[in-house]
Amino acid sequence: MTTTYETMYILRPDLGDEQAEQAITKYQNLLRDQGAEDIQIQNRGKRRLAYEIKKHRDGIYIQLNYTAPPTAIAPFERAMRLSEEVIRYLTIKQEIEEEKPAKVAATV
Repeated sequence: MTTTYETMYILRPDLGDEQAEQAITKYQNLLRDQGAEDIQIQNRGKRRLAYEIKKHRDGIYIQLNYTAPPTAIAPFERAMRLSEEVIRYLTIKQEIEEEKPAKVAATV
């Protein structure tokens, strides 16, 4: 059974373009190794943080949308937690609305 997830993470602002791409590729490959599919990556670019995190005022925002088994999330987040290049991350489970059959009005 697979579930749809969204992960947003912030990379250190002092990473170069090539280093940021390497980090994005690393996490994408890690997800694929854990069984994730339909990985969509959106690089939101360097933006100002709302508050200082680990002495950084800016960060490179990356958004990932993907489907994966629930067991894939823990190793993925552990790799981010131990990484020096990620300053913050958040993974949420997306609620997909299932189509419900329309109710038929009963005539009395």
